[in-house]
Amino acid sequence: MDMNAFNVSATLNIFRLLSRPSLCLPHATVSTFNELPIPLNKAFERYKNVDIQAVVLDKDNCFAYPHSNTVHKQYKDNFKRLKEAYPGRRLLIVSNTAGARSMDPAGRLVSEVEISTRVPVLPHSTKKPGCGPEIMEYFRKYPETGVTRPEQIAVVGDRLTTDVMMANLMGSYAVWVKDGVVPPEESSVFARMEHKLAAYLIRRGYEAPEPASPFEG
Repeated sequence: MDMNAFNVSATLNIFRLLSRPSLCLPHATVSTFNELPIPLNKAFERYKNVDIQAVVLDKDNCFAYPHSNTVHKQYKDNFKRLKEAYPGRRLLIVSNTAGARSMDPAGRLVSEVEISTRVPVLPHSTKKPGCGPEIMEYFRKYPETGVTRPEQIAVVGDRLTTDVMMANLMGSYAVWVKDGVVPPEESSVFARMEHKLAAYLIRRGYEAPEPASPFEG
């Protein structure tokens, strides 16, 4: 096993699902990145007083092929619209490859993705779903983003146990890109298991937790 690729954060946080299965359920689901509504408030119309100020975006199998550092050709137009809606530091790429210290210690992938997309990439020491505090620290560092609370952030990604779970642990909104760039039959066994888990939980009546700061109340 490649220990650099091993996700300790995801492994440890899986145990939280035993007591709170809803942590892996999204607040909104789209088929592919092209179906992502812009602005993101449109994705959460069932919730009251939604005020999305910034977007945290996964890379691999979300808007890019796994291990590619460029936007998938079919998604370039919607990617451009997303950047226009959330300019500057209001759009942040958080990947478990580019920027993850265990995978990208010298920041080479960060530089490549930033040059390719013209979007900031977060260097982080803990992989998703455990890097929520590093994301909030980033937005506190740049108050011009307008983010003062975690529920002003929407996390967009293709994995329930990393992207979506991180959003719920943070108290943010989550959009699940259900199908991703890679066809479902070619995705990892873990991704296919997540699809089955989500369907099972929804049948049992589980729903995503209401977004709110975990430090309030």
